[in-house]
Amino acid sequence: MDKEVILVVDDEKEIRDLIGIYLSNDGYSVIKAANGLETLDILRIENVDLIILDIMMPIMDGLKVCMKIREDKNMPIIMLSAKSEDMDKIIGLTTGADDYVSKPFNPLELLARVKSHLRRYKRLNLTYDNDENIIEVDDLYINSNTHEIKIGDKDVRLTPREFDILFFISKNRGIVLSIKRIYEAVWKEEFMESDNTIMVHIRKIREKIEENPRKPRFIKTIWGVGYKIEN
Repeated sequence: MDKEVILVVDDEKEIRDLIGIYLSNDGYSVIKAANGLETLDILRIENVDLIILDIMMPIMDGLKVCMKIREDKNMPIIMLSAKSEDMDKIIGLTTGADDYVSKPFNPLELLARVKSHLRRYKRLNLTYDNDENIIEVDDLYINSNTHEIKIGDKDVRLTPREFDILFFISKNRGIVLSIKRIYEAVWKEEFMESDNTIMVHIRKIREKIEENPRKPRFIKTIWGVGYKIEN
């Protein structure tokens, strides 16, 4: 299997080398560029899977490079910048970047974002019969075509009923769903008020998908109302 190619663009050699070490150690092939024009030259001859692009560079800054890249390429672009103001992030993202990381940064966090964007990019470029069968919430990936669930790179095994509950809540993310609504959508039968089946299943699902089931990241409890997954 060919290595995924990451282009690291920064005018500071120390930063290029630091990022390159982490990426190489994780199995990626790394190409480095020191400025915008060099970046565009590389992209004319190399197939690149993702770009880590500094904003503040001589000759051609990262914003202009990003706009130029987006004229004909759609690989993920992660912006790097010493600026951390919200407006700077907005400008970076509106020029076509997929993510924005402020300097100084944690190399392991940057590596995690690289992995996340590559997974999303590959999935979006696959052809599915029905895109509604593929749901992604942060690093949670659910495929109802294959009954596949992943948290990052980790496979998660759910029972068919647990899968149906998680898929239904995820498909309606952002909406608070009552226990009654979840039950009747999944079981296809009338809900009995004394039935605690949903609560038991939610607890089991959380044990499998959450790092800390007591402080769930995905399925939130809205007390007195029901459950929801945030957008």
